[in-house]
Amino acid sequence: MPPRARIAAGRRHSVGLRADGRVLVAGRRGSEEGRTADWTDVVSVAVGSVHTAANTGRSHTVGLRSDGTVLATGWDGDGQCAVGGWRDVVAVAAGWRRTLAVLADGTARAVGRRTDGACDVEGWDRLRATAAGDWHSVGLRDDGTVLAAGLDRRGQCDVGGWREVVAVSAGTLHTVGLTAAGRVLTAGGPAGAGTDRWHGVVGVSAGSHHTVGVLGDGTVLAVGDDGHGQCAVGGWRDVVAVAAGSAHTLGLRADGTVLAVGAAQDGRCGTDGWQLG
Repeated sequence: MPPRARIAAGRRHSVGLRADGRVLVAGRRGSEEGRTADWTDVVSVAVGSVHTAANTGRSHTVGLRSDGTVLATGWDGDGQCAVGGWRDVVAVAAGWRRTLAVLADGTARAVGRRTDGACDVEGWDRLRATAAGDWHSVGLRDDGTVLAAGLDRRGQCDVGGWREVVAVSAGTLHTVGLTAAGRVLTAGGPAGAGTDRWHGVVGVSAGSHHTVGVLGDGTVLAVGDDGHGQCAVGGWRDVVAVAAGSAHTLGLRADGTVLAVGAAQDGRCGTDGWQLG
């Protein structure tokens, strides 16, 4: 079974998936990426964002439904929300102006900005998951190897030698992978520096410029840019999943509550009342 995301963090909003298949959003009131009130039967969520000066903070939200169809809402300037015809999808990812999907047959689909090559994933096969950064896309194959497409400004696509990987995530200029042995692999910019010293990791997430990992004992580690306090996760306990955004971090606790630290503008850290079950 491909991995399913219960929490997701973007540039200006946070998304949580309840046990009943409904989607919660914390962020700017009335924003287009928050229009999920009528979504049902969702089993996984993803968020993307636009970081350019002309479109600061504009984002989109993606939901995978139990029947293999996909929903999307938010900014659609490059067609990144054109997922209405998708079928037989088992995993989704969202990045800068882009949405990715893994189909039941292990192939990939992509919509959105094609200028940078990050949507050139149609030849990928035997996939179990994908991840979307700003200018690159990453695919995890069923044999634990990893693929990448798009711009490679900092070596973030240099993943060809990775083996025994069980999860991948992508940031602005870096890629992280989690191995079956609980170690973290990194490629690209400095946002993942120091993760090679982590042990016993069970989940990992790449933010724009920071990286977060959850350990088997429910504690959390973070490295990279901490300009907004997004790496202040040292006191977290009983965490089972993490999501790193542009300048904030989310943690899903075993009891279904959600923790948030970092930039709180637009209400993106307003998850205190959430109960995901």
